[in-house]
Amino acid sequence: MRAVLFDSFTEPLHVTDVPEPTVPDDGVVIQVGATGICRSDWHGWQGHDPDIVVLPHIPGHEFAGTVTAVGRLVRGSAVGDRVTVPFVCACGACPTCRSGNGQVCPNQWQPGFSGPGSFAERVAIPFADVNVIHLPDAVSDKTAATLGCRFATAYRAVTQVAKVQPGEVVVVFGCGGLGLSAVMIAASLGATVIAVDVQPSALSRAAGVGAAHLIDARDTDPVEVIRDLAPDGAHVGIDALGSAATASASVSALRPRGRHVQVGLLPPAVLGGRESVPMHLVIGRELAVLGSHGMAAHAYPEMLERIANGQLRPTELVARTISLDEVPMALAAMDGNGQDGITVCLP
Repeated sequence: MRAVLFDSFTEPLHVTDVPEPTVPDDGVVIQVGATGICRSDWHGWQGHDPDIVVLPHIPGHEFAGTVTAVGRLVRGSAVGDRVTVPFVCACGACPTCRSGNGQVCPNQWQPGFSGPGSFAERVAIPFADVNVIHLPDAVSDKTAATLGCRFATAYRAVTQVAKVQPGEVVVVFGCGGLGLSAVMIAASLGATVIAVDVQPSALSRAAGVGAAHLIDARDTDPVEVIRDLAPDGAHVGIDALGSAATASASVSALRPRGRHVQVGLLPPAVLGGRESVPMHLVIGRELAVLGSHGMAAHAYPEMLERIANGQLRPTELVARTISLDEVPMALAAMDGNGQDGITVCLP
């Protein structure tokens, strides 16, 4: 089959022929119908997860498609099922999974990181009975390809971690796919959303999915503007980009007892050893600093129902679709300030 491959970190990606995946006894093989291009893939390619990624490597971790092979131990899936999976595939057997928190399973397997990913025609997934999510007819592969990392991650961050309530002020730093998802979800809950970015096109998209206020951070201090809009400070700040500057600004913009949620990745290679959170404010204002990492498969039905009935519209976040041959260039283009909406590959 054809797949996108890199042979060493930071070196050019290329499309090539690779062996077909073998179905695990407890897993399935999925024909990829659509797969999202995510900044997390860029982090992996850049070598920010060297202890996880084994070279040569096929990236890609948010996708949807059709089951083409089923392992002998699998009971919940059949050939022909339309499915998606979380980007964290939980083992389902450890104490963390049994507590309902498979998104932080210590034995997790991540497509595109722990093993070959979805920038390919087919991908094999283990632990299928715990992780395979069957898609409603109303949710297309293209829509579902936005869910596994960015939209589902934002959904849990907003609804379950930050616990956003109607009338609260929520500031989202970074309006790429993850940030736009957070804007849409928070607005749907009745929050007043302030979107912060350095790209006018990203801010325009944020306005279109529910942001009440837009801050162009190129020439202004976003914290000062937020204080003008909400003198007491924000109830919730979400760093959806993942930088020392955006994490610090999110915390600084909060009111006493506010909640900062770190969703954008901040690996050591990005931080460069710099402190990203002003801890004196965390103490003095009794702020909550929360991490959010994906969403377990069992939590998807609520989100899928809201998508199917039109309350949430993740397809509106898709800026363009590309072919497998265009993935290397699209991933390389992420070496910058972000992207305009979500790019989806249709292999």
